[in-house]
Order: sequence, then structure tokens, then C-alpha cells
Amino acid sequence: MARVTLLAQPEAGVCTLRLDRADKANALDVEMVDAIGSALDAVAADPPRLLVLEGSGRNFCAGFDFNGYDTLGDGELLWRFVAIEQMLQKLRAMPCVTLAFVQGGAFGAGADLAAACTFRVGVPSARFRFPGFQFGLALGTRALAALIGQQAARGILLSGEVVDSAQALAIGLLTAVVDSADGFAAEVDTINARFGRLDAASVALVLRNTAARDADGDLADLVRSVARPGLKQRIAAYRGEA
Repeated sequence: MARVTLLAQPEAGVCTLRLDRADKANALDVEMVDAIGSALDAVAADPPRLLVLEGSGRNFCAGFDFNGYDTLGDGELLWRFVAIEQMLQKLRAMPCVTLAFVQGGAFGAGADLAAACTFRVGVPSARFRFPGFQFGLALGTRALAALIGQQAARGILLSGEVVDSAQALAIGLLTAVVDSADGFAAEVDTINARFGRLDAASVALVLRNTAARDADGDLADLVRSVARPGLKQRIAAYRGEA
């Protein structure tokens, strides 16, 4: 089964990347991460004015798929987290405006996926959680702090609490909240109208020059956090399995 779908609307300058694993809340298994990365490569080769990222079903993305994690060797577990970090870096470096449409849950790496986009629009049911440090995993922390500020990021990461749509809007994790999919379609039109005047090279330059630039540091922090002994035991404790 395909993990993602790319829907192009060339006449509108819009391409939609839809996560298609609704039965698992679009959780990121190996195939999903690979599929997102390949889709991003395809879009970057011929970028539209706007790339929309959305989840199928009731949730945006549940983050890392923990199914069978306890059967993985430490090296394979490290590789899976590194693959997610590299996919997130690819999304942050896209040469076009990116827009996440968040409905329902965006948790863990799924929250990082939304946060990696240029703009983030949610419906009232949108909610975020960044629980990685509950089991000692450093993923996307610098990017989150750059997006919403140091103090807000520290509060969210230290507590692991759920952030609802109103709070997410207040701190800049969401850039807008709309009532429905119809409202989101209107927001897409608004963004296209506001930011469609620059040529592709200028858009890419603006995005590159305003991006947080410490990809190597992010990757190093992730590897060190995964390499700390006892990761699987910490995950089990976080999931209530210990």
C-alpha cells in the first residue's frame, strides 16, 4: 500500500503531499519515512509555488511508529531515528513555500513534521505534543526553539504536555486556525496571493536565508541521545510497558 500521495495542481501552482496511513494515524514507519523523502525529492526537482502537507483521516501524524521497536537492534533503532531527522531536514530545506494542514493529533516526529513547514494552519481539533525527551530523544529541538522562542520551547519540551490549537496559535506553532477544510482552501488561496509574486529563485533565497542553520548539530544531538545506554528501556517506561 502506498504510504503517501502526491497531488499536483499545476494551474494553481500547488502540490499536495498527503500522508496515507490513516489506520495508524499516519505514524512514521520505515516505508512512510522513505516515501515522504522520495516525494520531497520529486517536488524539489520541479518546485511549485506552494507544497501542502496533510494527513489522511482524523489525525495529521502520530510520529514514530513504535510497533516492534523492542525487537530492533540498537543500530537499527538509531538508523530509523536518523532517517526521520534527515527527512525533516529535507523538508526544512525545500526551495518552495510549504504549508502544513494540521487536524487532530500531531505528536512527536509528526509535530516536528508540521513545525518544519513555512506556515502551519490547523483546525480547532489540532493538538501538538513533543514527548521525545520523556525517553531521552533529541529530535528537532533547535528548530522548535527557533520557531516559537526559547522559553516556549523549553516549557513544551520539559513538560511533554499537549498543546491545543489556541495555545499553538498564541506561540506561533500554528500560523492560523480555520474552522474547516473549506477554510483551509481559502487560506491556501490567500497564501498563494500574498507570496506568489516572487520568482522561484527569490523564494528559495528568502527561505534559505531565514532558516535555522545547524543541521549537523541537530543530527549530532540526535545520535548522542539515541546512543545513550538504555533507550529501549526508556521507551518502554514512557509507553507504560516497564
